[in-house]
Amino acid sequence: MSRSRGSLARQISLLAVAVAVVTAVVAGALAVGLARQSNELAARGVLARLADAADTAADTGVTAQAGQVRARRTLSALHVEFATVSRVGRVAGTSRLAGDALTPQDVSRLLAGGSVSARRLVDGIPVLLEARSTPAGGIALVQPRGAALAAGEQAIRRTLLALVVAAAAGIALSVLLARRLARPLRRTADAAHQLAGGRRDVVVAAEGPAEVAEVADAVTTLARALSRSEARQREFLLSVSHELRTPLTAITGYAESLAEGVVPPEEAPQVGAVMLGESERLGRLVHDLLDLARLGAEQFRVELVPADLTAMAGDAAGVWDARCAAAGVRFSAELPGAPVVAVTDAARVRQVLDGLLENALRVTPAGAPIVLAVRPEPGPHGGLVVAEVRDGGPGLAPEDLPVAFEPSALYDRYRGVRQVGTGLGLAIVHGLVTRLGGSVEAGHAPEGGARFTVRLPTAPGTRSGHG
Repeated sequence: MSRSRGSLARQISLLAVAVAVVTAVVAGALAVGLARQSNELAARGVLARLADAADTAADTGVTAQAGQVRARRTLSALHVEFATVSRVGRVAGTSRLAGDALTPQDVSRLLAGGSVSARRLVDGIPVLLEARSTPAGGIALVQPRGAALAAGEQAIRRTLLALVVAAAAGIALSVLLARRLARPLRRTADAAHQLAGGRRDVVVAAEGPAEVAEVADAVTTLARALSRSEARQREFLLSVSHELRTPLTAITGYAESLAEGVVPPEEAPQVGAVMLGESERLGRLVHDLLDLARLGAEQFRVELVPADLTAMAGDAAGVWDARCAAAGVRFSAELPGAPVVAVTDAARVRQVLDGLLENALRVTPAGAPIVLAVRPEPGPHGGLVVAEVRDGGPGLAPEDLPVAFEPSALYDRYRGVRQVGTGLGLAIVHGLVTRLGGSVEAGHAPEGGARFTVRLPTAPGTRSGHG
């Protein structure tokens, strides 16, 4: 399809050819017109000066016969004919052309002491006429226009030849420039096709104008970004596959043992409990995967209504106080003394807090603290609500903070080192907060572990500037 439209080099070349041809034609037409007009004015000026000289010669007493002889010698090389007018109005010319150029009105004007300067058409030949009155009557100089403009026409032909040469050179340079401009674009297009074909080691050299080089850099950057993204996806799929395989293996093994009657009756409840735990683990993983998938889908909806986030956080604190106490972890809540109302989806906010608290409880050892804090924060459009979950666990390294919310990033890094979940919890938190118009960031807690800070707008349609 792209070839049927014509290549960029061809289109630029055709455009350049059209511009060069039009420019040469217009410039040539203007140059020829102006040059011919200027040549004619110059020729008429020369002829007028010759006529004035002939008039002066007559005033100084030169006889008509001697003037004619001298004029023939002087003007024959210039292809200038002349005629004389007697006192009685008789016209005598050196040629028929010279005699016929004068009209009766011209003769009357000369006899009255006037002069004539005109362009006439005599027997189909355009001529230039300059006539002056003399004591003997008058004298007229006639020159064919073609002869008068002969030298100028040669200059015009040279000018036109120069224009043709310049147009040809412009066309050649335009074709070379078009090919040079199209070459890096063609390489960039080939690189894009290679990306579409699955290659990710594509590097496009930045050549040509700044805009073309920017496109090449963008394709190279895209190739690197796709490579990193696909690498993360492969790691994510490997992690998910491993997590799915582990409970499935346990469930399958115990199910085969039950089916074959290998498990004694007294051990059946214990085996059932193990299978139930593994199936619940498998269910949580599937549920997290579904939540993560729905976050990017249109069917994931949030219901924005006014909600008291202080009361919602208090309800969550009651539940997690009991769960932390059962694990030997000290739980505390830092809540404002007044309601904090925000137009948001309270159920999704509760899901965010539960995800962060579950993540904190998983890594916090017995005796260490977990803190849930909610506070209003001044800001534009009604301000923000800040919710924090801090723990006294092992915390996060500085290099963990930029990737904390990427699926399985921390899971892959700390698997086998500390307690980890499915690797999707923080990614789900990030997706939920984003859908609610807020932001979430990871940091270091004063309690010694990790700190996760959520900022939500109190009014709909506004977004937090943090995170």
